[in-house]
Amino acid sequence: MPTLNEAFSSLSTRRRYEVWFLRFGLADGSGAWWLRYLLMNPGKQGCRGGPQVLPVQVWATWFPVGGKPRSFIQGFPVDGLDLGSGRSQFHFRISENAIEENACRGDLQANGHTISWNLQYRSTFRVTLSNKSWIGFSRTPHSDAEFSGSITLDGCTFTGKPLGFGVQGHNCGYRHRNFWRWTHAYFPRADQPATTLEALAYEMPFGLVFRKAILWHEGQVYVYRHLRETVDVQGGLDWKWTFSCRAVRGLAMTANIDGSGSSAYRIPYQKTDCTGTFDVTNNSLAHACVVLDQKGKPPEKLETSTGAVLEKAG
Repeated sequence: MPTLNEAFSSLSTRRRYEVWFLRFGLADGSGAWWLRYLLMNPGKQGCRGGPQVLPVQVWATWFPVGGKPRSFIQGFPVDGLDLGSGRSQFHFRISENAIEENACRGDLQANGHTISWNLQYRSTFRVTLSNKSWIGFSRTPHSDAEFSGSITLDGCTFTGKPLGFGVQGHNCGYRHRNFWRWTHAYFPRADQPATTLEALAYEMPFGLVFRKAILWHEGQVYVYRHLRETVDVQGGLDWKWTFSCRAVRGLAMTANIDGSGSSAYRIPYQKTDCTGTFDVTNNSLAHACVVLDQKGKPPEKLETSTGAVLEKAG
């Protein structure tokens, strides 16, 4: 069975980024982690400069509740990468770092800090959010993921079974879009399977905009293609994203994602043409509130203060 993690890029690709990432809020509510395994322009050894322009990179960002996020990035030459691109045997291994279909590990030394992790994850729902062939795609191999294992930052260890809840995604593109908005929210529900929401909007050629939201609720998939958006702008950044969706199979939805506060984190991404960087804002401790409205039933409200991520660029 093919996997949504299957690598698209070859190691001879000269211009392309491909990233496998995890975002999960800790079960104890103390914060969230955002981990990335990045391959960029392997055929020409990345770009010139420091660790953020090397062709293979591993990122770890810690979002503590009430504190400032901290990010750690280590770059590697492509010669040490073992990339399994088979349809059933995906893996990305570099030094002591690796991600596979249902597990990942890491061991970084960056800016005087040491961070390591050993995680396993499982889920019941996967989906392709966007697929534009060689131009790029956004896939979600694990949408309602439960994470177990441990992660250690400078001797402080977080461990649990479960350790946290969130998403494992896989994105790829010839270049980054000029703008995008993306969110994923995990809503735990007492005595019922979790509900997840993922939504994406980005620019397309000829002035068009791609918009799509996917709700996984009570074992059913609801795909919304007509989003009416409201974006609040503060200081040039989109901190909040509100959108409403027409009813699909009788279920309408309104979502309010709030990415403001001390957890909003801005980090430069390298352009694939090596001409410079651009800013991406990620808040992996965003607040999410979703109202589901089905005819003949009272509205259902789902809310989380640590289970959502809001990311924006452009």
